[in-house]
Amino acid sequence: MRKTLSMLLLAAALPAAAIAAEHGERGPACDMDPGYYHKGADGMAGMPGKMGGMHGFNLNPEQRKTMHKAYQEAAQEKREITQRYLDKLSEADKEAMQKELQASRDKADKAFRDQLTPEQLKAFDERKAEQEKRRAEWEEFRKWKAEKEGKPQ
Repeated sequence: MRKTLSMLLLAAALPAAAIAAEHGERGPACDMDPGYYHKGADGMAGMPGKMGGMHGFNLNPEQRKTMHKAYQEAAQEKREITQRYLDKLSEADKEAMQKELQASRDKADKAFRDQLTPEQLKAFDERKAEQEKRRAEWEEFRKWKAEKEGKPQ
């Protein structure tokens, strides 16, 4: 009985070891970027995964690297701008912060667009228009809900 149990355990362990060895010591994601599984709101379109909002554009590796760097710099710049204004929350300061953040977004958007081919640019513009449409619908819903509940927005 003891020998049979030992043989069964060995037989079950061998396939598991073979599967683990197939991917190396770091596992199946060892060839992916360190931030591959990032699940933050500041990531590429806030979606988990490698450049979540940028799938489907068939970017070449150089475009991917350039855009990743541009978005990392934009995110860092956004954090720095936000931190500078956290302690100053007057209306004038809020407006200045919004303008600076918009300028940062515009700069990153331009760097991104400069890397795209005409076909990719067309797909990007279509996706951006769809996002704007959804954003407008969401804002309309929020206003309707606030009116329904009798709350000012």
